[in-house]
Amino acid sequence: MINFPTPSNIVLPANITYTLPNFRPGDNQTFDRVVGSLVGLTIGDALGASVKYRPRQYLLNYPVRDMQAGGSRGLKAGQWTDNTSMALCLASSLLTQRGFNPYDQMVRYLWWYKYGYLSSTGSCFDIGNTTRDALEEFARRQRTLKSYYHITTDAEIDRLPLGHVTRVTEFDANCGLPGVTTNSALVRLASVPLFFHRYPETAVELSGQSARLTHGDARAIDACRYLGALIVAAVRGEPKYSLLSNDFYRAHQAWFGSNGLHEEVYRISLGSYKQVQGYDGGIRGGTYIVKALEAALWAFWSDENSFQTGILKAVNLGDDTDSTAAIYGQLAGAYYGRSAIPIHWIKQLYAAPLIECISQWLYIGAHQNDAQTRKSIAAPMGFRAPIQMQPSSMPGATQHEFVRNDQPRAAQKKIFDISRASVETLDPHRAWRYLPSPLDMAAGLPSDHNVPKSIPSTSKDWLTFPQARFKYTN
Repeated sequence: MINFPTPSNIVLPANITYTLPNFRPGDNQTFDRVVGSLVGLTIGDALGASVKYRPRQYLLNYPVRDMQAGGSRGLKAGQWTDNTSMALCLASSLLTQRGFNPYDQMVRYLWWYKYGYLSSTGSCFDIGNTTRDALEEFARRQRTLKSYYHITTDAEIDRLPLGHVTRVTEFDANCGLPGVTTNSALVRLASVPLFFHRYPETAVELSGQSARLTHGDARAIDACRYLGALIVAAVRGEPKYSLLSNDFYRAHQAWFGSNGLHEEVYRISLGSYKQVQGYDGGIRGGTYIVKALEAALWAFWSDENSFQTGILKAVNLGDDTDSTAAIYGQLAGAYYGRSAIPIHWIKQLYAAPLIECISQWLYIGAHQNDAQTRKSIAAPMGFRAPIQMQPSSMPGATQHEFVRNDQPRAAQKKIFDISRASVETLDPHRAWRYLPSPLDMAAGLPSDHNVPKSIPSTSKDWLTFPQARFKYTN
């Protein structure tokens, strides 16, 4: 696993010790996309860091073409900013808590703000006013928990289990205010849709909840829900024309439940970003979350099916360059995969092995989640139960459209034959059963320990075949 630091023992990300998961991916393409999304976010952040808040005209004269040092913080080429730090805080919470724990997420953001937790420089050198205000409000609210449980130290209150937190009705981990619409909720998002991509309704709901912790405005929440849905669809193998379709929201409306999108985000879903002239057509890479999402989708729409082309377009829009590129990187990385990201950029990326390791563990976590785990996490927070996608729940959608949008999932189903089964030939929605558990890995068992073995051919040996280990259910 990964030895994430604590406030009493902060170490730089490049010095964090970890163990790569010992497993064989059940679906190599999905695995590549999951890793590509988090790596893509970080690559975009690092590429834009050296020219953050540079105007468009400057970048027309001096366009970014590669990793480079510089910027107001004097970062080295490949070092990343607060965008990746917050994304890693979120990922570390999902992995260590084995699910969505909003209290723990805020604790880790607070550690980053106060102690430089998971910062590329060891300190919080860049934080937006919105995020800082929310974290300071969270620290103030923690006093309520200290008083209720008679706790005196920060270390103890930070380790408080979610069940104990939710018992205190006066405490609310959602510290975002209405009217707060900066893009910092969007730049850190990727880990949530990656971790829950097998359950789209939950992934979309929790994408919005992750924003609500620091951003209380519906535009910020719905921008995260929409990007979360796009990332889930990309990881699940939907084609690019589907992701960019003006009907994407309508075709996936079951994922969004009964809460519609804010009109500004809905306008993006209808293709407002499809501006041939780009910057001259009104595309801007600013801090306003709606415009930031629009700019990132414009780069994805116009990237000529090249991750490198698209991410440089995002950076060279100017203004909040690292954030725009980080948002693009999450989606484009999920669609193109890690294998499509230039290897020389990954080699230059600060703490790249750790980031790839975290991505791989997110893939493992996604395949070890089950409905009961999601229910136990969601219930105390009052989330809606997942809604099953049905053609009848999509206004105007025909049976043909429903099948087309669910095609990647249906195409991967195979006839189950125990004597010839392997992780690669199983439906990925069942393949997770055969991934090694943490206990198996700790015991040093081989990565194919849980893969079904061929049935012995002799008439008596079948008595020793451990059928009880496997659940062949549909």
